[in-house]
Amino acid sequence: MDIRWLKTFLIAAEYENFRMASEELFLTQPAITKHIKRLEGHLGTELFHRIGKTVALTPAGYKFFPVAKGILDNYEQGMGEFEAWKQGYNRKLVIAAAPQIASSFLPSLLRRFIDTYPDIEVTINIVNSYEIGEEISLSKADIGLTRILPVQTTIKSEIVHEEPVVFVAPNEGTGEPSEKAMLQKYRLITYNHPDYWDRLLMDVKRQYPKVKTMTVNQVEVTKKFIEEGLGISYLPLTMVEDELNKKNMIQIKPDKILPPQSLTYLITKVETFEARTFIQFLKEVI
Repeated sequence: MDIRWLKTFLIAAEYENFRMASEELFLTQPAITKHIKRLEGHLGTELFHRIGKTVALTPAGYKFFPVAKGILDNYEQGMGEFEAWKQGYNRKLVIAAAPQIASSFLPSLLRRFIDTYPDIEVTINIVNSYEIGEEISLSKADIGLTRILPVQTTIKSEIVHEEPVVFVAPNEGTGEPSEKAMLQKYRLITYNHPDYWDRLLMDVKRQYPKVKTMTVNQVEVTKKFIEEGLGISYLPLTMVEDELNKKNMIQIKPDKILPPQSLTYLITKVETFEARTFIQFLKEVI
């Protein structure tokens, strides 16, 4: 039995449409039909009812679907482990990281970790902070790095990093503008961080009731907007260090508003050897 037949069957069963399967697999429709016929011949039973241009799974097709999926999953996992072995990896670590973390301190940390432990294959899944708890709960990753405390009770979490949030604005080249002047002149770009904005925005509006806001839910986009003079914002220091050093934006000294702290939570469910190794390394370096 050819593994390609199984993949074709699973995609065709998902869509119940050979044309859509051909587009998904970048094969011609006759090739899809040939794969299915050969699989049916090998199994000695029909897997699809063919009604004109439409297809539907037969009872045998429904019964075989989980079997095919299990065979293909095991094959792909085995081949992945074999490829990792060929590349010199003996162990594997999957990290689910929030976008803000993945684009701030994580790259330099990973470079040092990989240099220290070259036999550990590291996979990074970029996941929204709100979803990382579920990723760990479902064992889709060994370690989670998130900006918010997860709600799941079956996993462990601890704060591993705390950094200041700074008030940043476009660099106008006119000295050191005040907090009040910037909040009167520019729109405040909000909700680009999953944790602190509700409390912070309440404080800002209490002191500056006429402030105008604009919601942008991504930090990288927020930074571009600030550089283009579209607004101001409160962002974690590690997210804007490069821009501040290059003077693409400036830091505004706080006056009435006390900026919050940005926390990074480490989340685990079962601490494998690889996870413990990374956690120990993280705590020593960060």
